[in-house]
Amino acid sequence: MIIEIAHFCLILAFFVAVFASVLPLWGSFYKNNALIRMARPAALIQFGLVFISFIGLVHAFVVDDFTVAYVANHSYSKLPLGFKMSAVWGAHEGSMLLWIVILTGWSAAVALFSRQLPEKAVARVLAVMAIISVGFLSFSLFTSNPFERLLPYFPVDGRDLNPLLQDFGFIIHPPFLYMGYVGFSVAFAFAIAALIGGELDSAWARWSRPWTLAAWVFLTIGIALGSWWAYYELGWGGWWFWDPVENASFMPWLTGTALIHTLAASEKRGVFKSWTVFLALLTFSLSLLGTFIVRSGVITSVHSFAQDPVRGLYILIFLGIVVVSALTLFVFRGSAVKSTGRYQLISKETFLLFNNLLLVFALLVVLFGTLYPLIMEAFDRSISVGSPYFNKVFPIFVFPLLLLLGIGHWLHWKKHPVDKLLKTARNILLIALSVLIIVSYWLYSFADTITWIGMFISAWIISSLLYDIAEKTKHGTSRIAALKKLKASFWGMQFAHSGIAVMLVGILLVSSNSSEKLIQFAPGETYQFDEYSIKFNGLKQVEGPNYTATRGVFLVLENDNAFTLLSEKRKYTASGQIMTEAGIDAGFTRDVYISLGEPLNDRSWSVRIYIKSFVRWIWLGAILMAIGGLLSVTDKRYRLKLKSKEVNNAV
Repeated sequence: MIIEIAHFCLILAFFVAVFASVLPLWGSFYKNNALIRMARPAALIQFGLVFISFIGLVHAFVVDDFTVAYVANHSYSKLPLGFKMSAVWGAHEGSMLLWIVILTGWSAAVALFSRQLPEKAVARVLAVMAIISVGFLSFSLFTSNPFERLLPYFPVDGRDLNPLLQDFGFIIHPPFLYMGYVGFSVAFAFAIAALIGGELDSAWARWSRPWTLAAWVFLTIGIALGSWWAYYELGWGGWWFWDPVENASFMPWLTGTALIHTLAASEKRGVFKSWTVFLALLTFSLSLLGTFIVRSGVITSVHSFAQDPVRGLYILIFLGIVVVSALTLFVFRGSAVKSTGRYQLISKETFLLFNNLLLVFALLVVLFGTLYPLIMEAFDRSISVGSPYFNKVFPIFVFPLLLLLGIGHWLHWKKHPVDKLLKTARNILLIALSVLIIVSYWLYSFADTITWIGMFISAWIISSLLYDIAEKTKHGTSRIAALKKLKASFWGMQFAHSGIAVMLVGILLVSSNSSEKLIQFAPGETYQFDEYSIKFNGLKQVEGPNYTATRGVFLVLENDNAFTLLSEKRKYTASGQIMTEAGIDAGFTRDVYISLGEPLNDRSWSVRIYIKSFVRWIWLGAILMAIGGLLSVTDKRYRLKLKSKEVNNAV
């Protein structure tokens, strides 16, 4: 009965979304206040209905209701409770329902936290989001229904969740990733509303910016969690594979990064307005493209959910409708969105423009590498574009981008004196070179030219940030008092940019200074690997809730520090699949990573040993970037009521 109620609520949500996509928009055109005021309650009702539907599906998993086909195919009676709940989004139908919950949740958030905005503007934004909801709700109801019953014949137990997904990383990674993906629909809706209204002024940018920053933060965390999860779960220490689905999440992150910078310029200086609107449309369109890649069956990946061409065709048609409609509106209404600010060549605006161009070129590199094999496959030609292509071409645009990152944030708006630019750049350069020489001499020797260049860029970014703080606090009565007066958005920029520098250090050093070894190892033997003495203490047979495992016990001696690592070879009861769980000792400057392989004879096993230098700095950098985004969202300017002039202009 609960499943039927959940299904009925999803159907009701579809009809509410249909009305919410038409009536408030109609009211905004014909100045019907009654219809305009329907937008907020409709968004809240829609979210409530979808949330009830989602809870109904969660309940079916928790109580092992194997009369539901989706539960029977992706759960198991002995599955731990946490994994039963995360199994809700462990396959196509449930993950799509999670997407819809988050989409309607963002709509409800806009309805609740945009009280200071004009009703007409909010009505248009919520109507656009309701149109998107109609597309995804119809997709779920007509092609991906998670509530189908297996009656009268149903299994006594389920087929189990994919063992790769039975991990804490899967509990948190998809929700954060979807919050970022779907969150860009708010920026998309604000852009469409601005095009409909024919104006995009500083008020519009101020309204849209915190929502865009929030989505960017979630997507940053989601991508980082996916990298961390893959690192320890797949058993060979990789943290990024340039997999098509990884690229699908990375592409909207690149354009989203460009968008949050141009929104700042549009808000403060009234420039790049048309470009800002285009980026908002492009970013969410790339999110939809990622949905198509994951759910269309066009790729074979651990990330892909569906192999049904009907679903893929539906998403492709929906993607086409959204993109073509948005671009058509942009072509016909974009001319009404005009920039008002003026700036000279040496200015913050110019460097932001270069920043955007390089981010777009980086996007094109990833887009080409992702889609080209798929296009060739459609013509029966098998072509693989892998890591060598991305690792060679992507840095061509990223390294110049990062060099500009060390300059653009301290430039003046409109015009920056050339002599002052050269003097400041010289000082930062001297600091960066000094830091690099000291670090390389005392702490680390860098192996190759690319690593040296990258480490210099990291030192350049950090030096520029510290120099900027020093310059902004030198005129106060005291440094401490001046620091307290700096805005949250300034500290957000500091954290986010320093996070990029820290992540770059991690990427460079884990790529150039890590080591690995595949050995034949028998219990009782000791192996010397670099400065580590590793003893294979033996094997144990262990039993988990839904698997049996052979556990290898390894004693590692690092200088005077001894620690034990456990690596398992698990066999899952229901599916019979075998998975490896690596043993990892995490450190600030290195990880010791041991993965138990296959038995080779009566006693010995294949064992992989990895020493991963500074790998944790990759995720530390992502954390700093996310903190920076959160600080920017909390800036007081986004909580103040807008001046009546700004409101009237926007309307």
